[in-house]
Amino acid sequence: MEFNFTETFKTLGPSLLDGVGVVLYVTLIGFILSLVLALLLAIGRLSKSKLLKGILGIFIEFIRGTPLLVQFFYIYYVVPMLINGVGQMFGLTMNVQLEATTCGIVGFAINYGCYMSEVIRSAILSVDSGQNEAGLALGFNERQVMFRFIIPPALRNSVPVFGNYLVMMIKDTSLLAMISVQELLLRTKTFASQTFLTVEAYTILALVYLVLSIPLSQLSKIVERKLKQVK
Repeated sequence: MEFNFTETFKTLGPSLLDGVGVVLYVTLIGFILSLVLALLLAIGRLSKSKLLKGILGIFIEFIRGTPLLVQFFYIYYVVPMLINGVGQMFGLTMNVQLEATTCGIVGFAINYGCYMSEVIRSAILSVDSGQNEAGLALGFNERQVMFRFIIPPALRNSVPVFGNYLVMMIKDTSLLAMISVQELLLRTKTFASQTFLTVEAYTILALVYLVLSIPLSQLSKIVERKLKQVK
């Protein structure tokens, strides 16, 4: 069996480069939104309202208990049907369709937001109680103490875990091929089916994921060391 990696790279390379742009876009936006959602969920889970904590707890366990791929399918296929069905109940003719990339971003934000919310919540609970007492003694209210004295060190302590989740999200973008997002896997699959250069195409794809993931892992370690020096 002869392999032709050079020709495969020349032909597939430009398409994969476009796919890298899609992957980075979805990952960046999805990760930022997941961080925001995670912080909100963590704060909500630490509230004094038992009802709020119960609702958020059920939501988080539901998301964590179902596969990410199923969530992508649900957002892409089911949510538009539900919206259209509700519209018909009120006599409205609707044909809502969601763009696949948007569904991917929303899916990542919700899924990773739920996982990271537990990381942030644990980090907040691990902050020395003296921080809270010191803030209150200086005349700050509970909300100000939370955002000035508790959350910043909690987020710093969570950076290594956030870095791992970022790398995982990069790799999980391959699941978006199942809802027709033109990311790396779908482009490679299409190329391989047309040219039968299967070994070459998927080997190059694996290397591209390595090139994306390894620098992010190293960057996370560098940021972690820098934050330790700041402490």
